[in-house]
Amino acid sequence: MADRMTDLPEAAQLYLEGRRLDEVECIISDLPGIARGKAVPASKFARQEYFHLPDSIFFQTITGDWGEAAGDDGFIEKDMILRPDMSTATAAPWTADWTLQVIHDAYDRNNKPVPYSPRNVLKRVVDLYRAQGWEPVVAPEMEFFLVARNLDPAHEIQPMMGRSGRPAAARQAYSMTAVDEFGPVIDDIYDFAEAQGFEIDGITQEGGAGQLEINLIHGDPVKLADEVFYFKRLIREAALRHDCYATFMAKPIANEPGSAMHIHHSVLDSSTGKNIFSDAQEGETDAFMYFIAGLQNHMPDALAVIAPYVNSYRRYVKDHAAPINLEWGRDNRTTGIRVPLSKPNSRRVENRIPGMDCNPYLGIAASLACGYLGLMEQKKPKEEFMGDAYDGDGDIPQVLGNALDLFEEATKLHEVLGPDFARVYAIVKRAEYDEFLQVISPWEREHLLMNV
Repeated sequence: MADRMTDLPEAAQLYLEGRRLDEVECIISDLPGIARGKAVPASKFARQEYFHLPDSIFFQTITGDWGEAAGDDGFIEKDMILRPDMSTATAAPWTADWTLQVIHDAYDRNNKPVPYSPRNVLKRVVDLYRAQGWEPVVAPEMEFFLVARNLDPAHEIQPMMGRSGRPAAARQAYSMTAVDEFGPVIDDIYDFAEAQGFEIDGITQEGGAGQLEINLIHGDPVKLADEVFYFKRLIREAALRHDCYATFMAKPIANEPGSAMHIHHSVLDSSTGKNIFSDAQEGETDAFMYFIAGLQNHMPDALAVIAPYVNSYRRYVKDHAAPINLEWGRDNRTTGIRVPLSKPNSRRVENRIPGMDCNPYLGIAASLACGYLGLMEQKKPKEEFMGDAYDGDGDIPQVLGNALDLFEEATKLHEVLGPDFARVYAIVKRAEYDEFLQVISPWEREHLLMNV
């Protein structure tokens, strides 16, 4: 282990200082964003350069079933080679012993990246930017709810009980008193994040009952996706310590706002380090407009990736802090594409469409892919929308089935994300959607059973 210990990030070294490492969790993200892998003794990890998992983990639906036709040679479960990226080594501070987590990358038997591994999909998109002399930069915002324990799926989800003994209240956006209600959970989130070496830009109360937002410092897309992947587990573990759940569902509670993963984008010139969205006179460049146009023109095709479940589409409701179209505007939170107030060197585009339920690697990859296509096509966006975009028409699919129809035909997007990924993803999501259609909802039983 001595050789690898020298490669550990500073936070991991501090976490282990004066202590003996007991275990290493070797993990990789599947399509939904669930951590898959193996926990091994530290002594074994020191000896292993890689380990194997079947590629079928990428053919599995959120319910545990399989998109059986996803494999090139049928469903034969080929072994992948998973190699650790030691720059991702970080603490698992909620465990009873001294444990590290390490994200691994997936390769096939010919040492080529497995094309439907989400982290590899994002790396592919970032590499396309770098081939053009660009360096993409992102800053994700994470919204989530703290809710009461829900042991029966038939029961509606309820807000968590605050430290005052009262359920969390809605419509208290930016209230520090509301944040204080969740103080013990937030304290653990900060402590876990510090142990893992993650820098939080801020935590705020959002508009929903028990809804919080965490902002992260901007940076490299793969690194930020790693952090969101880690944060989801971190936040869940902090909540469980205080007898509640953290949920990243897009719309967990009826008549409350949904949870988004807003993504801020800028692009740097690799040779100069300057933001290509601003010119020498500090004005907006053509590239800035091309990026916006790419989001407008290709985001409908990518919606099945950034809104991956039937529940995702319940979020896109008028006047509930979620966009219903792909209009763009300056400092306008009703539009799907927002240009925040900023200095010229930090000029950026905020994509407000992605839900927090998306896989962070795939959500960031899909958003960057749309911007990349815009930069390459060099088309101008629609005119800036002035006023309340909720007064306009919706122009994004309203159900997952329609979004999948668009995704399956989006050959330009497939070339950026990877054709093999697009094929496997579509098969898995179709399997999920078909399974959902077999479920009869309480609404149907209440209103149709005796009336039609």
